[in-house]
Amino acid sequence: MALSRSAQKSQAKAGLGKPDYVLTILIALLIIFGLVMISSASVVLSRNETGDANYYFFSQLKSVGLGLVLLIIGYKINYRLWRKFAPILMFLSLIALIMVFLPGIGVERNGAHRWINLGIMNFQPSELAKLSLIVYLAAWFENKGSEVKKFWTSTIPFVFILGLIGLLVIFEPDMGTSVVLALIGGVIYFVAGARLLHVMGMIGLAFIAGWYFIKYETYRLNRFMVFLNPSADSSGMGYHVNQALLAVGSGGLIGLGFGKSRQKFNYLPEATTDSIFAIIAEELGIIGALLAVFLFIAFAYRSLMVARRAPDVFARLVAVGITTWIVGQALINIMAILSLLPLTGVPLPFISYGGSSIIMLMLACGILLNISKHVQKGEGSAYHRFGRWNWRAYFPGFGGN
Repeated sequence: MALSRSAQKSQAKAGLGKPDYVLTILIALLIIFGLVMISSASVVLSRNETGDANYYFFSQLKSVGLGLVLLIIGYKINYRLWRKFAPILMFLSLIALIMVFLPGIGVERNGAHRWINLGIMNFQPSELAKLSLIVYLAAWFENKGSEVKKFWTSTIPFVFILGLIGLLVIFEPDMGTSVVLALIGGVIYFVAGARLLHVMGMIGLAFIAGWYFIKYETYRLNRFMVFLNPSADSSGMGYHVNQALLAVGSGGLIGLGFGKSRQKFNYLPEATTDSIFAIIAEELGIIGALLAVFLFIAFAYRSLMVARRAPDVFARLVAVGITTWIVGQALINIMAILSLLPLTGVPLPFISYGGSSIIMLMLACGILLNISKHVQKGEGSAYHRFGRWNWRAYFPGFGGN
């Protein structure tokens, strides 16, 4: 029999403990690794644009400082409070996504409307939308309970919510972020207990919609064609991916050495943001690239352990959503740099330059660490024993009727 919310709250409070220190260390290592790589990857761009070789590094450091404040706030606030304010958070995110198109408020760069001017900084609402979507869907699916399997009362409204946010982001335009949002929403929907048939149908619908929007914009179609044949136009549309592959290949096993990248000298586009993984591979080699991958894998494992032992459905879905956001986005970024996916413009979490991204990621990690304080203790839990990991506890909807 399912516990009531009050019973869940009392049970969780009784088991309140310390945060997951291993997860905390992994988050810190990812942030520090990102700062170190930005300090190297951004020197040429910083000097050319501002005259100060460390401008981008110190800018990111300030964002990390603000993010640390939000991480602490997220850690201190009981995660259940986010459930209460989930509709408000979603509403604010939708308003912010609309504001990027308003003259005088929205900021346009190279034809893209992805930022709003807050005075002290330009903020990217799509980063807030990721966290808002996670919290809102977690609260909504918890309230739905077993009704999550119903097509008309759960699947259709879910598709509408996800489609609304996705369309606003696509029209910025930012299809890469819309793919991340779809991935987050789909995984939460699946873990909440949705029918497998409905999930498969949504995946098919996503591919159809994706292909439509690829064909809708010429530059997206060109990126897709380059993905199919990267060498076809190496000095034109294929320039970016070919320079990224050249950087990765140049690094070899141990790399050219920290700070010795050649591609960051205005050869590789977006060297400090979307393409920073290529700089990692060039300077630190396969060993450094695998280290970055290992940090994300370790983060995934540890955060899924938190989800596995979460005291209630809301906490579990939030933890799974945050994990999907960070690890899924990292996977998309790395695969795009390795030409295993079309270039999407998705940054590498914690490591790519970007104030909005690091601030919202650190707030999300604060919430995740707060959940880790409430996890259920148990000697036989998957958290302690790799061999007894029960995958069905993460995906109760798999094979559901």
